Amino acid sequence: MSRPNLLNRLTFRQLQVFQAVHRQQSYSRAAEQLGLTQPAVSAQIRQLEQALGQPLFKYAGKTLHVLPAADALSASVQSIFGQVSSLQMELSELAGTIRGELNLAAVSTAQYVVPHILARFRARYPEVQVRLRVCNRVQALERLAERRDDLVIMGMVPDDPNLVFMPILDNELIPVVWPGHPLVTAERPTLEDFARHYLLMREPGSGARTAFEDFAARERISLHHTIELGTNEAIKQGVMAHLGVAVLPRLAVQLELASNLLASPTLPGFPLRRSWCTVYPKDRYPTPVTELFLRFVRELLPELNAHFRAPMTPIDTPTLVCLPSADA
Repeated sequence: MSRPNLLNRLTFRQLQVFQAVHRQQSYSRAAEQLGLTQPAVSAQIRQLEQALGQPLFKYAGKTLHVLPAADALSASVQSIFGQVSSLQMELSELAGTIRGELNLAAVSTAQYVVPHILARFRARYPEVQVRLRVCNRVQALERLAERRDDLVIMGMVPDDPNLVFMPILDNELIPVVWPGHPLVTAERPTLEDFARHYLLMREPGSGARTAFEDFAARERISLHHTIELGTNEAIKQGVMAHLGVAVLPRLAVQLELASNLLASPTLPGFPLRRSWCTVYPKDRYPTPVTELFLRFVRELLPELNAHFRAPMTPIDTPTLVCLPSADA
């Protein structure tokens, strides 16, 4: 088929639908992501295949197989969308405003950090539309594998050479008990003393849980008594209710510690130090807005580290406002 005919028959919508199907390897999941019906997705792919003159996907039973033409098209589509995004950024700069979208996913422990970054980013670039999805570690890894976000913010990045990551902030994990707990006044409490209590923990695979379990294994301490709770907030309430003790990110409990609602005993080996990182697949080139955000975060790191190491106080930054512009 000649190039003019191909150009005349392709549409950006077809390519957008194709990209979703190729990444999700499922018509139904692509339809859910795009807010379309599955028949609508099938129709777009069928029209695209007719324009190309080649099949892109094939079902064998309930499994969708990606054909060679689809892999070839995927590389071109990624380049096309990257060029369009760059053009949008250049036009925005010429107009004096930066516009675009930034889709982020963050593990639940990072929810105490990411809003502070987004507030400063939006203050500088108010026309950028930001979407943040908070999820657990397993969900974050799934979203990363499915390339559903521009960036994923998480700790304990998988050892995978196909991932690009940048540490952004320290994540200190500390032991947490209720005020008046015997471990607070004990002379030299140990990890073994701590582990004798019921341990309130997140689901298996959680970053904080994995870090604590790895530490206990290195110290040859068994964690026999555990109670699984689904969120850090539930764990905090559980500790305050004397249900058990826990290991949580320091940033997650700073207000409770300052208010004497929780206490942190001094145990050898703590705090456990990890880093939150921005992560994206190496083969997914960051959009111009994503590159802008990464550059902004790098510039912001000294300020963020100073802010989170200091005692919690209200932000005294009059330049940060939450009012839309007059022409919005």
